[in-house]
Amino acid sequence: MEFVRVARIDGVAVVTLDRGKVNALTVQVVDEVAAAFRDLATDDGVAAAVLTGSGKFFSFGFDIPEFLGFSKEAFIDYLTKFTGLYRQLFVWPKALVAALNGHTVAGGCMLALACDRRLMVPGNAKISLNEITFGASVFFGAVEMLKLAVGARRAETVLFGGAMYLAEEAAAIGLVDEVVPADRLGEEARAAARGLGEHEPAAFASIKRLLRAPTAQAMLARERDSILEFADIWYSPATRARLKEITIR
Repeated sequence: MEFVRVARIDGVAVVTLDRGKVNALTVQVVDEVAAAFRDLATDDGVAAAVLTGSGKFFSFGFDIPEFLGFSKEAFIDYLTKFTGLYRQLFVWPKALVAALNGHTVAGGCMLALACDRRLMVPGNAKISLNEITFGASVFFGAVEMLKLAVGARRAETVLFGGAMYLAEEAAAIGLVDEVVPADRLGEEARAAARGLGEHEPAAFASIKRLLRAPTAQAMLARERDSILEFADIWYSPATRARLKEITIR
């Protein structure tokens, strides 16, 4: 794989997004992450996993400049893959911890929400579902995962405001579970994953499936409509004008 690295440390797989400075998401990145977790799901030597990023970004979210060149139909195909990925992570049968090493924005935040726990570094790193600030919507599944994490009322605050939260602020509302110094993030995330994954695998998978099933089923029923609505707004003149102002360095 070109943009995803997988390491195995004492029974915990560490999956690292490694695509340049901001780890922006593309079709290839989504495909590689999905493939990595498909393989790990059936790897008997892996009891749990950590999803993290390289550098100062967990992920910027979508590679907006790249997607501006997509036809609407091709973009809808990508959105279907992307929402399929976070649904795959959300119901992944083993323990999954997000180690948020830096900025975790928009689509990056959605991937983090799909994990069982989220650990984040303090400092300048921020986490956000800020789509409203550049004229975009979100997806049904992302809303449901956010509501599970922070509650329905706070989900409204997060989505309507589009604020960028520091780790401590995010922890106060339940968007992240723990704030961990950068030099201990990898170790603490692996320990958290190992702790969740130490139980009998079939029992853990069953309980996780029971916890996640109602939301996952609702995603399957309603995600497509939200994708189409997202695409309609994305390709509207007002939103396109805002998107063209976004650069990735």
